[in-house]
Amino acid sequence: MRFLKKSILYTVILIVLGILITLGLEAFIKQDISSRMYAKIDEVPNAKTAIVLGASVYSDGKLSPILQDRVDTAIDLLKHHKVEEILISGDHSSDNYNEVDAIANYLKKHGISRDKLILDHAGFDTYDSMYRASKVFNITDAIVITQQFHLPRALFISKHLGLDYYGFEAKEREFKIENKIMKREKLANYKALFEVIFQTKPKVLNKKI
Repeated sequence: MRFLKKSILYTVILIVLGILITLGLEAFIKQDISSRMYAKIDEVPNAKTAIVLGASVYSDGKLSPILQDRVDTAIDLLKHHKVEEILISGDHSSDNYNEVDAIANYLKKHGISRDKLILDHAGFDTYDSMYRASKVFNITDAIVITQQFHLPRALFISKHLGLDYYGFEAKEREFKIENKIMKREKLANYKALFEVIFQTKPKVLNKKI
């Protein structure tokens, strides 16, 4: 009985510590990059490149609401002359799944010419996208576009890769999977911390694909 009580106590302590560490890491990341985040288009500094981070696309090539909000925000930045070009960084891990071309097609339909676009088909996750933007595409002056819940992690990664990128919050609607996304984002902060500490290499390097 005594052993059972101790086991329960230790389990509760570990759970509480885990929650505190997770919340602490989230707060640290937000504080670390707070001066680089913008939500109003007239306040964000001008930059040469907008970086659109990929997200899910449907089998018919239609953008998910999360991704469409990011791309629409990039269009706004371009039309307001805040940026000169757009780097599309997404997952093209198979012939049947291609975030990058789906985004490029959407931009074309909305009047953005191909010469304004840079395509990175190997942006398999946020770290890969940030790393490749710098090391493969030589982008030094950029505004990263994604939702508020994702932007701190993206900027934390870019900052600790030595990149002077700013972040702009994508237009945001209420998503049905918002709670699931938020939980996943908290866990992804641990991955980001590991990546910047050990400066891991992306899955694909030295290739503009």
